Amino acid sequence: MRIVLDAMGTDDAPRIEVTGAIEALREYESDVELILVGDREVIDAELARHEVVPNRISVHHAPDRVQADDSPASVIRTKPNSSIVVGLELQRKRDADAFVSAGSTGAVMATSLFKLRPLPGVDRPAIGTLLPTAEEQCLLVDAGANIDCKPQHLVQFAHLGNIYAREIMGRPKPRIALLNIGKEPGKGDELSAAAYEVLKNEDSLNFVGNLEGRDIIEGICDVVVCDGFVGNVLLKFYESVAQFIVGLIKTELGALTENALDFDHIFRILDYSETGGAPLLGVGGVSVICHGGSSSKAIRNAIRVAAQAVRSDMVVQTANRLSKSISNAPEEVS
Repeated sequence: MRIVLDAMGTDDAPRIEVTGAIEALREYESDVELILVGDREVIDAELARHEVVPNRISVHHAPDRVQADDSPASVIRTKPNSSIVVGLELQRKRDADAFVSAGSTGAVMATSLFKLRPLPGVDRPAIGTLLPTAEEQCLLVDAGANIDCKPQHLVQFAHLGNIYAREIMGRPKPRIALLNIGKEPGKGDELSAAAYEVLKNEDSLNFVGNLEGRDIIEGICDVVVCDGFVGNVLLKFYESVAQFIVGLIKTELGALTENALDFDHIFRILDYSETGGAPLLGVGGVSVICHGGSSSKAIRNAIRVAAQAVRSDMVVQTANRLSKSISNAPEEVS
């Protein structure tokens, strides 16, 4: 299994990527090989500081790097030698099985769409990310890929989330909920109301209805569906509140002995780096998106997410189920 890691993505690249890659190779199965894509000179200099796992890591030169102010839609044209474009091209040519990047989210999404192409039946691929709850983790779809959506897009997100929850998360009959401002049918804006009407009649989905934001933490569903604008706001608030709460607890209970409270366990539940990366669902390949501020642990875990997707044959499973599941939703909200 060959996984491409964009070595120029994080704010502290390539130090974070190289450290995370070596940690991943030491921890995960021996069938994983990593291809670090980026400026060979700086990557080699960073690798020289570590004890490299023999024969399981290589460098593919890409002299350019996507910057935060680069237009995502034009990256392929203006920066064809960037680590994002070169890395995804390796997967397109089947020289690699997956791609992981903490670079520009917009650039990764746009390039993934162009290089890997959407799966049949998918108008807009979506980002799926895991949220901690009082029970098991739940999957948020979409976490930021699509801002202006139509009802059929939310229905497709529900199907993509349903497949991921079954095949990757091991939920035999995922509970699908639509994020809304109230639980009653007809609540919310025209988009939410129209999507609800379609979802309630989708026989292949275990649709449990509308869900308010405060209910997510209770773990009463496996997949939360919303548009990318709402999803991204929710995700970033979730992460910031988790860090705030843990910091507050540590401050207030600092006088207690170490064994009085298992802070490590709390951090593992709330820390986004435990998940590492969010897969772009609905494209013809495995593309995992990470935070620009990712730690080496986050990169390591993102590589795990990519490897799990490859082992489960996620793309083929998604394509097969989509061909049987996705039904047509209204083109416009009336």
